[in-house]
Amino acid sequence: MSRTDPSSTPLLAVRRLHKAFGDNEVLRGIDLTLHRGEVVVLIGPSGSGKTTVLRSLNGLETPDGGTIVVDGGPEIDFSAKVPPRQRLALRDRSAMVFQHHNLFPHFTVLENVIEGPWRVQGRPKDEVIAEARLLLARVGLADKENARPHQLSGGQQQRVGIVRALALRPDLLLFDEPTSALDPELVGEVLLVIKELADEGWSMVVVTHELSFAREAADHVLFLDGGVVVEEGAPEQIFNAPQHERTQRFLTRIMRPLDGA
Repeated sequence: MSRTDPSSTPLLAVRRLHKAFGDNEVLRGIDLTLHRGEVVVLIGPSGSGKTTVLRSLNGLETPDGGTIVVDGGPEIDFSAKVPPRQRLALRDRSAMVFQHHNLFPHFTVLENVIEGPWRVQGRPKDEVIAEARLLLARVGLADKENARPHQLSGGQQQRVGIVRALALRPDLLLFDEPTSALDPELVGEVLLVIKELADEGWSMVVVTHELSFAREAADHVLFLDGGVVVEEGAPEQIFNAPQHERTQRFLTRIMRPLDGA
């Protein structure tokens, strides 16, 4: 069940998004709508365009066509030349958690967290440090603020990456396969943090292969393949009664135990 009123103005409205790298057309007309407080999960095989969608939402990639509207604001039309300020506006409204942490190795945990809000956003250092310590405590890392990334487990590093994103106070959190680089026993601790954020009402777009997490946390699921949205709907519809044959084949394959067949 959605946590929001679907008749309200969307926080994010993406229409007909296209992106090619040379002759490889990665996105071929992606539509995506997200209301404030919702969690939209993107699933699909590798190479289906999921990460390119996220990078477009964060301003890290510039689409070749289509539009993005954030919170009812001005439409960003990628069929024309997009001013740098509009791309920066996308990044200002969102924060991305990557697959491989991307922490500064020479910084402490605390320094990694405060770098963006202090040096980029220009907020007072004392305020940023106090908020960073509260955020680290909420993910169980209060005692790690002076540690370097190499002294942490993969799960701890990813939790620092999540805190670093939260410290920017974004309207939209973007997660790109946040557990794919982790050892299996560390996956749960990161998914638990993300699930708690979803329950608190954070707006998110999540790319993941963790289908049990998607089933529990998502308000809306999009199945992408070949750069298009093949099927979308509520989690119970996508996972329990998928309508498209390609969706059925993907779910059967990814959810089937490895039995040598």
